[in-house]
Amino acid sequence: MGNKARLESPVGSLTLTERDGGIAALDWGRFGGEAETDVLREAVAELEAYFSGALQNFSVPLKPKGSAFQQKFYNSLCAIPYGETRTYGELAAELDVSAQAIGQGCGANPLAILIPCHRVLGATSLGGYSGRQGIETKVALLKLEGAAGLLI
Repeated sequence: MGNKARLESPVGSLTLTERDGGIAALDWGRFGGEAETDVLREAVAELEAYFSGALQNFSVPLKPKGSAFQQKFYNSLCAIPYGETRTYGELAAELDVSAQAIGQGCGANPLAILIPCHRVLGATSLGGYSGRQGIETKVALLKLEGAAGLLI
């Protein structure tokens, strides 16, 4: 089950779940309480700093579940710099899979924001987003990171 902590953010209530010394899930909604572990306190502090514009790279340990390919995919997402984007096709070519597989992987990302799937766009559109409020949340995160020029 894991320890949980809640955070109010500009994109809504977020709940973080810690398992085995790392953040294993970020859920949209209020399901947790106060951060009672060092890892949860660190994650909440880093997200607050991110939303205030003071943090560009997360250092809190992440422990998403997934196959070896999913872990490689998550690492590829984390390698996209703050304020930059990649297309589904670019990531697909890098990982030798289909663009649809990249879209499905983004949709199944258990650590949205921390593993920045919002930085992945379609070739001619914004693509989708699985977070609360969908594409509106993706746009808000891209604007926060200064990638708003891509939206015009």
